[in-house]
Amino acid sequence: MTRSDKSLLFDYFGPLLSDRQRDCYDLYYNDDLSLSEIAELKGISRQGAWDAIRHAESRLVEFEEKTGVVARIKELEAELEKYGV
Repeated sequence: MTRSDKSLLFDYFGPLLSDRQRDCYDLYYNDDLSLSEIAELKGISRQGAWDAIRHAESRLVEFEEKTGVVARIKELEAELEKYGV
């Protein structure tokens, strides 16, 4: 899964994550902070930051597998590109 795909999943399903998962995931992938920086900022261990990110990613993938929302949007965008829209 590309970084772009991860960001897209987060855009659609991020609100369904816990606050800690959402914050750590956002700081790691969108703000490009290191695990150490996230840990210091959030007052948790590096392992705690990594666990939150890993669990968030698993949940995002699970949401997509169950709904297929992002896949359908990508298909629609590809169709629109064919027609120059």
